[in-house]
Amino acid sequence: MTRGPSRREALALCALAPFRVRAASAPSTLLVAPPSAPTHDPGPGEPDRPERLAAVASALADNRFRAALRAEAPAASLEALLRVHEPAYLAKIEAATPKQGLAQFAPDVVMSTGTYEAALRAAGGAVLAVESVMRGGAKNAFVATRPPGHHALPGVAMGFCFFNNAAIAVRHAMSVCGAERIAIIDFDVHHGNGVQRIFWDDKNVLYCSTHQMPLYPGTGAASETGAFDNIVNAPLVKGDGSEAFREAFNARILPRLDAFGADIIILCAGFDAHLHDPLGGLRLVESDFHDVTLRIMEIAARRCGSRVVSLLEGGYKPDDLANSVVAHVGALMEV
Repeated sequence: MTRGPSRREALALCALAPFRVRAASAPSTLLVAPPSAPTHDPGPGEPDRPERLAAVASALADNRFRAALRAEAPAASLEALLRVHEPAYLAKIEAATPKQGLAQFAPDVVMSTGTYEAALRAAGGAVLAVESVMRGGAKNAFVATRPPGHHALPGVAMGFCFFNNAAIAVRHAMSVCGAERIAIIDFDVHHGNGVQRIFWDDKNVLYCSTHQMPLYPGTGAASETGAFDNIVNAPLVKGDGSEAFREAFNARILPRLDAFGADIIILCAGFDAHLHDPLGGLRLVESDFHDVTLRIMEIAARRCGSRVVSLLEGGYKPDDLANSVVAHVGALMEV
């Protein structure tokens, strides 16, 4: 019987594979953004507005981020989507795309003419970032796309999410890039029920989350620990701020992350735990996002060759979102 490549050999092969994004010298942070069109615009009054990404793009155009690599998010392949989502569900989303105006796809999910393409590119941006980081084309990556993804289930859209971008990134890293153990860290104000459900029975994936509870979607109790003790929930309560957030990370999440020994760390980077965000009740500030990013990077440097891919999730007050992203990406770039 022919022996397949070992874990080390697979990771090395992935690193040697050709890739479209390369650093001129030492690898830097890769910033992935969608093209200016098509736009996912769910209509007036919806929190996940196009202005969110406009604010982020403007902030990341600042001269302090000039050393970053830049790439446009491609559409995810059907193969990448099918590693997570059901075929009938993918066909349903495509068929539901309106020719004009808006269409209500689920109780809290609205589609516009550009939504399907935008969702494909959000997932594709996650795949692109994972490939770049795993292959050594970038030190780490931040993917500024929308719609978000951590609520999406294999056959259900919810919470503004269509495709589970983090889960798609994880499965691609395992199937294509040779990763065997992957950690997902989620600091969105809402619990990532979709990510938890998808990896509940996977001993090779660690999912850790801080989030407000009670709050949508109603999951994320500390007692929810996964089939292999691979789920770590550290719920916070309305009004909690920097001290409680940092304590949750320092006491519960970072030790588990360090002990797990992942090949790559995926971040569900939601910034709606900011004290001004309209959808949450936590009281975090920009320095909290900067600090937790640095703490994660310290572990990544020791355990997985600094491989970190961060995917934008929530954050619904554009100015505060932009400032929080600046703090987060500044930590990724160490500027």
